[in-house]
Amino acid sequence: MSTDVTAKTPAPPGGGGSASDGGLLRLMLDGMRRNMRQYGMLMALGLIVVLFAVWSGGDLLLPRNVSNLVLQNSYILILAIGMMLVIIAGHIDLSVGSLTAFIGAMSAVLMVEHDLSWPLAVVLCLAIGAVAGSVQGFFIAYLGIPSFIVTLAGMLLFRGLTEIFLKGQTLGPFPKDLQKIANGFLPEVGPNTNYHNLTLLLGLALIAFVVFQEVRDRKRQQEFALDVLPAKLFLLKMVALVAAVLVVTLLLASYKGAPVVLLILGVLVVGFGYLMRNAIIGRHIYAIGGNLPAAKLSGVKDKKVTFLVFLNMGMLAALAGLVFAARFNAASPKAGLNFELEAIAASFIGGASMSGGVGTVLGAIIGGLVLGVLNNGMNLVGIGTDWQQVIKGAVLLAAVGFDVWNKRKVGS
Repeated sequence: MSTDVTAKTPAPPGGGGSASDGGLLRLMLDGMRRNMRQYGMLMALGLIVVLFAVWSGGDLLLPRNVSNLVLQNSYILILAIGMMLVIIAGHIDLSVGSLTAFIGAMSAVLMVEHDLSWPLAVVLCLAIGAVAGSVQGFFIAYLGIPSFIVTLAGMLLFRGLTEIFLKGQTLGPFPKDLQKIANGFLPEVGPNTNYHNLTLLLGLALIAFVVFQEVRDRKRQQEFALDVLPAKLFLLKMVALVAAVLVVTLLLASYKGAPVVLLILGVLVVGFGYLMRNAIIGRHIYAIGGNLPAAKLSGVKDKKVTFLVFLNMGMLAALAGLVFAARFNAASPKAGLNFELEAIAASFIGGASMSGGVGTVLGAIIGGLVLGVLNNGMNLVGIGTDWQQVIKGAVLLAAVGFDVWNKRKVGS
């Protein structure tokens, strides 16, 4: 009898070595189900990469193409970070594509027509973006006008201003130092190793940071008696993360090194990730998106938080506009078309919820990369633009459908 009782004793939540193989497998599957929202799109990204790597005969993972993938999607990823915060707060922003174009036009007017130094022009453009976002945030937060209406008006307004300032023409070129931000790479240092040494060092530092962060988060969750992944599944996750970072690092280091804009993205991801996980403002953003009446009763200043979210979105849209204009070395009246849709799609594919209160900064990056790899891979294998739109629409619908299904599954 005692043997039977011992065999049926469940393993500890953290996943101990005393569990039977069947019990460990059940724990691993249960952990996967509980964290499907978090890891589902990450696994989907891996499958898409493998699919197009095989389909394109390995062209997708050529070092040059990986670098181009980062450069081509940098401005969408910047927008996706800000859009994720907006959606978590329970709102939407349709104006970011037009604001991106407007900031590009303003930067061209300042630097090309008025010969203003590029650092000062960048600061002014970021300030203009912040003002534009704060004006929209004021109408939404303090006057109570729905964000859909305010940002739809902003989309039309900024598009019109772009046409006015550029007079319907393309304006350029930009200073070479500014172009390096969007198209440049980190300098080569150290001895000749057939790899970009600085990129290798940054990759190793990132691996150390990822391992430290994951282990620390796991310990914190255990201290508060929260559910954590079984030990073997956690180890598998760590191996996959380290392998992914190492592969990308080696691919970039074997070409020209890490693009400068990748460092900008890294700073944004780390900074906003910390803000949303650990800062009071981050918890308040989740609170007003998850349950606004409860947040108000808890003392959250919802109007101030909403105002700051849209101010931040304006600044990030300005940064994306500068990167986009510098990459193509010109400001165009047609710049930024559908950027708002790409950013919204990246957020929802990355795990945001239509009802607000759910999502992560890393999820926005993963969603943006899913779209970027899809675009790049379909171009490599020769899929027409018509079918590309169909496939991207299907992916977005599948992601939102998965979110709805997952909610119902958890609720039941």
